[in-house]
Amino acid sequence: MPKTITVRDLTIGEGIPKICVPLVGETIIQLKEEAGFLKNIDLDLVEWRVDFFEHVEEIEKVKEALMEVRSILPDTPLIFTFRSHKEGGNKEVSTSFYFELNKTIVETGLVDIIDVELFNDENEVKKLIEDAHAKNVFVIISNHDFEKTPSKDEIVTRLRKAQELGGDIPKIAVMPISPADVLTLLDATNTMKEHYADRPFITMSMAGKGIISRLAGEVFGSALTFGAAKKASAPGQIAVKELRNVLTLLHESL
Repeated sequence: MPKTITVRDLTIGEGIPKICVPLVGETIIQLKEEAGFLKNIDLDLVEWRVDFFEHVEEIEKVKEALMEVRSILPDTPLIFTFRSHKEGGNKEVSTSFYFELNKTIVETGLVDIIDVELFNDENEVKKLIEDAHAKNVFVIISNHDFEKTPSKDEIVTRLRKAQELGGDIPKIAVMPISPADVLTLLDATNTMKEHYADRPFITMSMAGKGIISRLAGEVFGSALTFGAAKKASAPGQIAVKELRNVLTLLHESL
């Protein structure tokens, strides 16, 4: 039985997949408004997509914005994510800045989870995981392919690699070209669950074709799904209320 992880009072890896909603404001004012709006949404976690923030390259301003967000959402599990442009993000920065930013944010003690992209220098990734764990911060090791769906074996290989590096929650998101690609992702998810996973992990097939993967995590093995409150951060995200209803319906049927 894969182990679970508990973030604040939230246990990831058991029961209904947990719902994460993105925070994508470009200014501190927008972020404060958005965070206030999310206070009244039936979500489990919030992901701050800091690559949307206009001052993301100024670490002190990132910290200032983070303090504002945390003051509005004091008890909500918070994921800090800089998504690189090559993996579907809003901005590109140097690799050295990427790691400096994440390390600095870990040290603030204001976030519960950071997202680190798999395709980076392995030693840098391991060091950042060590730094995060030293501050009791969990790490998602992620990979995103906005062009296609890799083979089943490749999807499983990437998830296993994220697990071997020491990530607490491996994650992969892929783009389907056909319905068969969605089946490939679901098959890979089930294989990971049945044969390799010793911790929670996240998978999804993006866009309209892949919506079933955002709903059926409890059946196939994905522990967390992403929903939209005001603005989606990736194609195919469903409004939180509808997402919660379907997840509950499926859970009660199992």
